[in-house]
Amino acid sequence: MFIRPALGLAAGAALFLLAAPAAPAAPATADPYETVTVDPTGHISADGTVTLSGPYRCLGNTGPAFISSSVSQADPNVRQGIGGTSALCDGQEHPWQNSGKPSVKTLDAGTASVEATIMELHPQGGLPLPRFHAVDRQDITLTRD
Repeated sequence: MFIRPALGLAAGAALFLLAAPAAPAAPATADPYETVTVDPTGHISADGTVTLSGPYRCLGNTGPAFISSSVSQADPNVRQGIGGTSALCDGQEHPWQNSGKPSVKTLDAGTASVEATIMELHPQGGLPLPRFHAVDRQDITLTRD
């Protein structure tokens, strides 16, 4: 039967997590020096690809960092992910740009709410855990190209 190996695996995983040295928790809030903003205008191409952009600044990552973005329009509870890109956290301001095709064609030209986030996969206790460097949510105008 497969139950005994599954139980052994679960017990081993639990022991591993309990035996791992406690690491200090990542800060709950981002450093005020770290910022990400969204340009006031985003673009929708003829094929439905949405492009969002803006400047960012982050500092002090020990794992890979990324800038993700999402957009909502008619229903604020429905957000469409719009791409992601690597972030260089060297304390300098850099431009970011994400493009993606929403899975549902609910976006059109006009006002939209965009959220951009800088997130790092911060190694803690041997596991990569998310550490947020900066978040921005603001209304922009989507235009058709």
